[in-house]
Amino acid sequence: MVNEQLSPEHVLEFWFGPIAPDGACQPAFIKRWWAKNPEFDREVSTRFAHHIADAEAGGLEALKQNAEGCLALILLCDQMTRNSRRDQAAMYSADPFAQETLRHALAQGFDRELRTMQRYFLLMPLMHAESRELQRQGVERFDQLVLEAEPGAVEAAKGAADYMRKHEVIVARFGRFPHRNKILARASTPEEVAFLKEPGSSF
Repeated sequence: MVNEQLSPEHVLEFWFGPIAPDGACQPAFIKRWWAKNPEFDREVSTRFAHHIADAEAGGLEALKQNAEGCLALILLCDQMTRNSRRDQAAMYSADPFAQETLRHALAQGFDRELRTMQRYFLLMPLMHAESRELQRQGVERFDQLVLEAEPGAVEAAKGAADYMRKHEVIVARFGRFPHRNKILARASTPEEVAFLKEPGSSF
């Protein structure tokens, strides 16, 4: 069932918290983005799982009318899926929708309307894409983000650009992320099996 009460502001406030005038986000919010925390995963699921389902069903298309709405949709479908569906194949199921939302946002120039760290997450579907072309686009977009970053977010943008390159190298080599094979019930090639024994083979 579509929940009409969802607002982009609610999603963005939950995810980013207050962003400083120089573009920096608070350490407590940054930590929970990247750490595997079952408590945070449960909170995301409780608050947003039904909104993710609404988005996947096409019930939140109206949010695509502006930059904040597109970002909220991408957070739901590219980030919160990974929290609320952790270690399930379904954690990746909304990635195509996130990618399509990003294409729309970029075509409208919405990325230029966002703060650095918001733009960072708007672009994340490129980093997660099992597509050589989207990965190449991601390298270009994150390099541009570094050049245009607010002072308090420069280092975060540089870190993102570095991770983007690491993702691009893997997809350029295999056409996909081998570390997803098990959860997606995909057969790994001998080369992928060898690669997965190496450090830095998964994210």
